[in-house]
Amino acid sequence: MKKYSAEFKTKIVLEVLQGDKTLNEIASEYNIIPKNIMNWKKVFLENAVMAMEPSKAIKEYKDENIKLQEQLDEYAKKLGKVTIENEWLTGKLRSLDSSNKKALVESKQATLSITRQCALLGLNRSNLYYQATVKHNKIAIKKQIESIYEEVPSYGYLKVHQQLLEDGYSVSPNTVHKYRQELGLRAVLAVKALYATKADKQHPIYSYKLKGVDITRANQVWSTDITYIRIKGGFVYMAAVIDWYSKAVLSWKISNTMDTDLVMSVLNEALRLYGKPEIFNTDQGSQYTSYIHTDTLKQHGITISMNGAGRSTDNICIERFWRSAKVEKIYLNEYERVSILKEDVKAYIAFYNHKRFHETLAYKRPMQVYYESLKTNDNSYTQNSETVA
Repeated sequence: MKKYSAEFKTKIVLEVLQGDKTLNEIASEYNIIPKNIMNWKKVFLENAVMAMEPSKAIKEYKDENIKLQEQLDEYAKKLGKVTIENEWLTGKLRSLDSSNKKALVESKQATLSITRQCALLGLNRSNLYYQATVKHNKIAIKKQIESIYEEVPSYGYLKVHQQLLEDGYSVSPNTVHKYRQELGLRAVLAVKALYATKADKQHPIYSYKLKGVDITRANQVWSTDITYIRIKGGFVYMAAVIDWYSKAVLSWKISNTMDTDLVMSVLNEALRLYGKPEIFNTDQGSQYTSYIHTDTLKQHGITISMNGAGRSTDNICIERFWRSAKVEKIYLNEYERVSILKEDVKAYIAFYNHKRFHETLAYKRPMQVYYESLKTNDNSYTQNSETVA
């Protein structure tokens, strides 16, 4: 496994945070797996506070070191017993015949090499007749699957299978499905990429609070979502917060990574500029069920609402905004750089909020309706200038 220095990882993370290249471009330029870059970014952001408060970090390290030493003492007491049991078990394993020992060897064991397994079992490794083979056909098919995905990300595995057949590859639908899973590819449908926000079973899910609710004023209900935008070199992700009553976009951001940092940026920006809503609606994606997101809403006294599983229509307000932005602006252009896309989106949202007539608002503009509602309801009216992501 290739080792990377801390200086190199920091350089890559800073380039990601600069945001002018897609994750795919950066990964390709440095021949790095995108998942590694995402992990480096997460570690970098989680430990950034150490640079600002080194004394605090040192104290926490010392306290943690004391706890670890106490644990080590406890482990040392248990080690003697484990050693005796291990010697007994090793003796039993070595007494097995060759065929039974072979059956115990796991070729895909992540923590023990085959050589070590054979040594523990007292088995001659050559008896396994193990020979690593390179499956050239599999590699070629995977490359073609990636190529098809780049061209038509909306295809599911059955359509990809059909395209592979037309391209001259002999492969079964189940194998295509398996390879796509290994590559981490999922169909990108009309608006969202890869079901942009994926649920985390360990996070609590909140019920949908908007059924039957009459939306009558600004800041009564906000909602948020993430969508993908394709540019040259890959995809970037856009998150936004919208006011349901006025349809005004309160905050937005484009990022080359889809993570908690993205959704928290737009949430905190909206809260800073426009106060807070009574209800905040999201889907059940892990970014929105995360502790930091739900706890921020709770601290502001905001009721949390989440779409039903697979029900994007529960968040129809922002889904319609995505459609408008893409049809009226984004899909009309081919973007070479993230910075160019951001300028276009900035211009479109300014147009959408302040100049675009909205049929469901009796042909008024979203921000016009938003501020009129605040005045009418005396909702601590303050007209803000919007901040661009």
